[in-house]
Amino acid sequence: MFGFYDKYFLFFGLHITYYGFLITIGMAIGVFIACKTAKKRGLKAEDVLILACYVLPLAVLGARIYYVIFSHQSYSFWEIFAIWKGGMAIYGGVIGGALGVGLYCLIHKKNFFDVADIAVAPLLLGQGIGRIGCYFSDCCYGIEVTNSALQWFPLSTQIDGVWHLSTFFYESFCDLLLCGVFIFLICKKIKTRGIMMSLYFICYGTVRCVIETFRGDSLMLGPIKVSQLLSGLLILAGVVLLIVILVLKYKKRQIKE
Repeated sequence: MFGFYDKYFLFFGLHITYYGFLITIGMAIGVFIACKTAKKRGLKAEDVLILACYVLPLAVLGARIYYVIFSHQSYSFWEIFAIWKGGMAIYGGVIGGALGVGLYCLIHKKNFFDVADIAVAPLLLGQGIGRIGCYFSDCCYGIEVTNSALQWFPLSTQIDGVWHLSTFFYESFCDLLLCGVFIFLICKKIKTRGIMMSLYFICYGTVRCVIETFRGDSLMLGPIKVSQLLSGLLILAGVVLLIVILVLKYKKRQIKE
């Protein structure tokens, strides 16, 4: 009935991977946080629950499709959707989730920046908890560590008997730290629409770009690490968006004066 193994546990005969379980937990807590912070952008908890119905399925689908596209493996049509076999990518989840937010805002007539601003902290939480699952799945690890003085967790971890940098742990720690900072900012400090989203682009893009340098199993586009390329574009988009928002805010203030 119950049993625990390296990568999964048994629950009434079902094989449930730790990775999938942690992702689910991250999503659930993320929705809870979004419900609590929704009022900071004029939304209700009910709005968040409806939003989750758009975002979560598209995030999972996006994470899988992104991985399939850049993994350079052959998949049949049905294998593309076999997420229980492993193979998902966070950036794909972010893209899918963003499409979900856009679709929700279009249908329910909500401001995109309002919704995105309350979504970034839960998103970081989900990313941070999801990366913990990488420990059990032996994925998202870094380059090989040959110096025995550095072969200790959480600095490095063993994958098939070989020590690698624990890049999944580095990202998890940074994501969870940023999540706390972003919750504080939206609750206490930042009221202008779009700033939270632009800061997410800059902060997460920077974290991912740096950590990706040390990854040993990155998805590649020729000689380029796909996630590092996207991180650079994310940082650029965040900087441009932040400048535009601040300039417009300044001009609006000048007009009022």
